[in-house]
Amino acid sequence: MRTTLVAVAAGLLSVTALSACSQKSPGTQSAAAPTDTSTHRPTEQVPEKFAKGGVHIALVRQLSSGDYFEQWLAGAQAEAKALNVTLDVSSGDDNNDKQALNLQQAVGNKADAIIVDHGFAQTIQPAIKKAVDANIPVVAFDVDPGTPQAVTLDQDDHQIASQALSVLKQDTGGKAKVVYAYVAGFAPLDRRNETWTQFKKDNPGIAQVAKIGVVNSSTASAVADQAKAALQAHPDVTAIFAPYDEFAKGATLAVNELGLQNKVKVYGADVSTADIGVLTAAKSPWTATSATDPANVGRVAVRAAALRVAGRQVATALKVPPTLITQQALRDHGITNVQQLAGAFPALETPDVAPVPWK
Repeated sequence: MRTTLVAVAAGLLSVTALSACSQKSPGTQSAAAPTDTSTHRPTEQVPEKFAKGGVHIALVRQLSSGDYFEQWLAGAQAEAKALNVTLDVSSGDDNNDKQALNLQQAVGNKADAIIVDHGFAQTIQPAIKKAVDANIPVVAFDVDPGTPQAVTLDQDDHQIASQALSVLKQDTGGKAKVVYAYVAGFAPLDRRNETWTQFKKDNPGIAQVAKIGVVNSSTASAVADQAKAALQAHPDVTAIFAPYDEFAKGATLAVNELGLQNKVKVYGADVSTADIGVLTAAKSPWTATSATDPANVGRVAVRAAALRVAGRQVATALKVPPTLITQQALRDHGITNVQQLAGAFPALETPDVAPVPWK
């Protein structure tokens, strides 16, 4: 999740909230190839309100714990600083009702724009409607806002799953017993599940023998326990498809504890500095992940909100493409943290998604 998702049981997401993936629009904007930002120059003067530092953007999050979400926030905060924007951050702390209340407060406080970071549609859509009715621009990341007047921002979750599964298929020759990690109801996971469902139809030699998954404040450890039980019940398993980094870390822990590193490989999604440490560890079974840079996605969200505040046109659906990151490539490039990723995988940076002309 990381995306880019995803996070909470009694009601959270992380990655990846519901079916934003089902929304299609002729205005959908895909990321172009990265530009050389070192030669970028502003093409417009800074709008007066931004120059005076009077812009307040509310970032209403469902979950804030975990590497992915921390790095996403760091990117958003860095972009807000660069644009002279005050970012008012709140977190639902895994509680959907609390997130909805935070969103209502942002509307009541007359924020210049609101970014909704994950959530469940049922609880956040009524407040989003109030924001839209109050002419407050809304950017919704990995959640269905329930209105075409909000800008949706997503990772390309179908491609994330497809890239990881391409490595699984290659490694297994298209024949494998697989443990699958999934929790329904979260937009990124639901989209990734659509790809997994089609992948199984297209590859009859791939058999799902068990499904695991839980999303809460300790997802990785909970999934590790589930994965251990599944692996012990199905000794013929050779792969775990865990398309969310907390799932993948839990699956990796289970494989390591059972001493199955030479037999069972893990194929995940999303990336963080902690994930890179797990991926590159000696004998790590986590073989590949497909991801966007969470900090980059946070920056895109703030840029999109700032553009709407300035009255600029923004595509109604923004999509950030992922990059396949293999264990071998990380080791070959000596990468130990996400800050080093862009040098080896430049496509992770997407400055042409919602570019700000005065920056």
